[in-house]
Amino acid sequence: MTDPEMREIRDSKVLAAMSHPLRRRLMDVLEVYGPSTASALAQRTDQAVGNISHHLKVLAASELVEEVPELARDRREHWWRRAYSGLRWSAKNFKDDPVADAAESLNFERQANLVRGWMATRESYGDTWEGVSFANDTWAHLSPAELHELAGETVALFNRWSKRDVPDDGQQRETVFLFAHGFPAKP
Repeated sequence: MTDPEMREIRDSKVLAAMSHPLRRRLMDVLEVYGPSTASALAQRTDQAVGNISHHLKVLAASELVEEVPELARDRREHWWRRAYSGLRWSAKNFKDDPVADAAESLNFERQANLVRGWMATRESYGDTWEGVSFANDTWAHLSPAELHELAGETVALFNRWSKRDVPDDGQQRETVFLFAHGFPAKP
């Protein structure tokens, strides 16, 4: 069964567009905070509005974001949202394409930088967040089919938590970045 909200990326130009660090960050901000204007995105990312507008146009040309005209208060105001709730791509669809190698490297760099950012600022979150972050790594003996099954279970678990309705119970919540990798390696 395919998810209509999930876009399978098979075009190298689209992969390049979504892998640019600032464009990826813009897509993250739109995912976490919902539709936004270029001005609000510029404030959230400490970028110039013109720079944000340029990158939104690149994302829109690749159909990764779309305008939301019903949110505009006048003809000058432009609101943007992600076109899909999720994006998926596989290096196997980009054999001998250096864009895929760069995209994988940039994505890992982004993940590592988010972890480094947490480590640099975790004390500012106070006692209630102390000791609740986690990191896990382990070794397993898996066939390709088993690794594929584990990936599906991991994605389903992450989706269950990220797409749930957030309870209105008065508890303090922060945006939390979750990521996992699984790949053949030697210890």
